[in-house]
Amino acid sequence: MAEVAIVSPATRRAIAPSAPSAAAARPAPRPEPRVARVSRRRGPLKLAVTLLAIPGLFLTAGLPAYAFSPDAGANQSAASTRSLAEAGAQGVTVAAGASAVTVARDGFTATTKDELAQKEAEAQRALAAQKAAESARAMAASFAVYGVRAQGDDYPWYDRGTEAQGGGLSPLSYYYRECVDFVAWRLNRDAGSTSAPFKWTWSNLTPSGGNASNWANAWAGHGWATSKTPVVGAVAWFNYNHVAYVQSVGSDGSVVLEEYNWMGSHAYHKRTVAASEVPLFLYPPN
Repeated sequence: MAEVAIVSPATRRAIAPSAPSAAAARPAPRPEPRVARVSRRRGPLKLAVTLLAIPGLFLTAGLPAYAFSPDAGANQSAASTRSLAEAGAQGVTVAAGASAVTVARDGFTATTKDELAQKEAEAQRALAAQKAAESARAMAASFAVYGVRAQGDDYPWYDRGTEAQGGGLSPLSYYYRECVDFVAWRLNRDAGSTSAPFKWTWSNLTPSGGNASNWANAWAGHGWATSKTPVVGAVAWFNYNHVAYVQSVGSDGSVVLEEYNWMGSHAYHKRTVAASEVPLFLYPPN
């Protein structure tokens, strides 16, 4: 039978290996890093700078790459050429015989100050002539007498309708109340022909045409006398398609004219002008 040794508690503690303490077994805790707290409150100036900087970053990022490279333009052109070639694009060939277009500068000249001044003077003269014509027209209207016989007017058809009013031809074969019909009447009156059949009508007075512009040629065709010197009873011929009757001649070189339809009035009118203003006087026909 084996013997059992009895060991006391004290002896057991003495011979037992010493176990490390729980505190010694655990590793020492690492110190936590200290993070400095940054204040999240920003001043108005910093906020404004931030708002301006952010769009700038986006714009910079959006710029094409060749904007930062001096050789990017050439590279881009070469790349475009390769892309067109790969896509089968057609090329344009200029024929050797094609002639270059040359712009000639000899046909263009600058307007000088003298030319501008001349154009301005011409415009002023045209404006003055227009105002004079309007003034003369107003004067003619103020002296025109409609519907009643004016003093000194012996034209027998003073109240007949004009061509524009549907009126026809007078017994002298000119339109009523036109300058030519009035002058033809005066030539007949002076010749003692005051009723039908009249001595002078369109057919034998101005057969080439009834307009006043034809009267000088008609006188030349008949061989009748004309002159720059006025005489009573002559026809004052104007190159703006008008004729008048010379009522009297003044010693000062003026003439008193009687007429119808001066400045389109279709009425009797009387005025005094210098004889030099009349281009030609047609003497009473033979």
